[in-house]
Amino acid sequence: QVQLVESGGGLVQAGGSLRLSCAASGRTVSPYAMGWFRQAPGKEREFVAAIRRSYSNTYYGDSVKGRFTISRDNTKNTVYLQMNSLKPEDPAVYYCAAAEATNAPASTYSREVLYDYWGQGTQVTVSS
Repeated sequence: QVQLVESGGGLVQAGGSLRLSCAASGRTVSPYAMGWFRQAPGKEREFVAAIRRSYSNTYYGDSVKGRFTISRDNTKNTVYLQMNSLKPEDPAVYYCAAAEATNAPASTYSREVLYDYWGQGTQVTVSS
């Protein structure tokens, strides 16, 4: 199994930046793809970003395109989410996820069902 641990959450001012990290460990430390999701209280979990191990293909949810950047350090088995220009709608618990599938189409990267392992989440709060 793979264990995922998120870190980097906290309180930031609107318009500010924050970088989240997700470290993977366990039986499989280099999953096929890793993603970020977020969930605000009373709302559905939302896809944020995903990245493939091969060629570092990246994919983003519409709400964060142009503001967030996902990256991956395969040597460290860590994925990052750089969040810039944070908005009031961005506060949520951010979850890291890892997928072991090797032939999944890009259209599935935003679906929770693709991912086999999930972290416990890290809280992001935006102040005005």
